[in-house]
Amino acid sequence: MTGPTDGRTEIAPGVPAPAGPARRTALRAAFGAACTGLLAGATTADARHTDRGPEGELRVATGESDGFYAAFGRLLAAEVTAAYPRLSCEVINSEGSVANIRLLQARRADVALALSDIAWAAYGGTAPFGRRVPLRAIGRVYENYVQLAVRSGSGIHSVAGLAGRTVSLGAAASGGAVLGDRLLRAAGLTPGTDVRVRHLLMPQAGRAMRAGAIDALLVAGGVPLPVLSGLDTDPGIRLLPLSGLLPRLRAGQGQARLRDGLGRAGSGLEAVTVPAGAYRETPEVPTIGVANLLLCRPGLSAPVAAALTRVLVRRATRLVPAPALGTQFLDARSLISTGVVPLHPGAVAAYRELHG
Repeated sequence: MTGPTDGRTEIAPGVPAPAGPARRTALRAAFGAACTGLLAGATTADARHTDRGPEGELRVATGESDGFYAAFGRLLAAEVTAAYPRLSCEVINSEGSVANIRLLQARRADVALALSDIAWAAYGGTAPFGRRVPLRAIGRVYENYVQLAVRSGSGIHSVAGLAGRTVSLGAAASGGAVLGDRLLRAAGLTPGTDVRVRHLLMPQAGRAMRAGAIDALLVAGGVPLPVLSGLDTDPGIRLLPLSGLLPRLRAGQGQARLRDGLGRAGSGLEAVTVPAGAYRETPEVPTIGVANLLLCRPGLSAPVAAALTRVLVRRATRLVPAPALGTQFLDARSLISTGVVPLHPGAVAAYRELHG
C-alpha cells in the first residue's frame, strides 16, 4: 500500500485523507463506508441476538502506557465492556509485540496486539522466538508506521548516515526493536559495531534525544506519536525515509514463502507515507508500514472471540485513538487478512454471521 501522490495518507483503498482537522473525521467515515456490507449484516444479527454475551475477565496485552498500542487497547476494552457488560477487561501495558506474544504464551494475557511480521515469526518459530508459538487471530486491525527521527539540524539524511552515531531502537521486547535491528543491517550497518544501540522506553528516548544523549530514535505506531510531537520544537525533528530499504528487508527475512492473506507472497512490510504536517514543519516522508494483528491463544473461548470480532466490526469508528491522523484502519476485506496466522474459529463464525 502506498500513499497518494498529493502527500496525504490513504484512509481506505484509493481514498486519500483530507488535509487539516478534517482528516480524523474522514478516517472514521471512510472506515465506516468500507464496512458497509459488514454493518448491514450486523444490524440483522443484532435483532437476532438475545443473550447477554460471554462473561468473565479478558486480559488485553498492549504496549507502553503512552504509546498507540495502549491507546487502542483502552478503547477496545471500553467498547467490549460497553457491548458485553459481563465481560470485564484488563489492559496490560508491556514493551510491545514480542513481550505480548510471550504473555500469551505464558497464559498471562488472553488477547494481544503484535506487528504482523513478529506474529508470523512466532507462528513459524523463527527469530526472535526459539520455537513455534500456537497463535490465532481475531483480526488485522490497523497499520503501524515505522518512524526514525533525527534532529532537524543534524547532517543525517539516511539510515546509512547513522554510522558512528547512537540510536534508540525502542524497548528490547518490542517489535520496533526487532525491525530497527533489521533496518540497520539492511543499510549496511552492524548494530553495536557501526552504530551504538540503546533500548529505551519512549519517555526515556524523548528525554535522551532532547539532551543530546542519542542521535536518533525509532518508534512504531500511529501518526502522530506523542513522543515525537513532544520533540517538534525542542530540539526539532526530521524523519528519515525508510521505504527504499524494503527490498533488502524482505530478502533478509527470507519469508517469500509466506502469504499475507490476500494471496500475495511477502514479509508483512509495505511502503506507506507519513503525511506532511504530521509533525511541525515536516514534509511527507516515505516509510515502512506493517499491519497490527489482534492475537489470541487457540484455547480462547469461541463466544469471547466472536464478541471481540463483533466489537471490531460494529464499533470500528470508536476504536480510533484521538490523536490519530495518518492511521490506516484497514477495510472489511483486510480485517480478515491475517497472513499465516489463522483466524480463531469464533472469529470466523462472527465474520460469517455479520457478512454472510
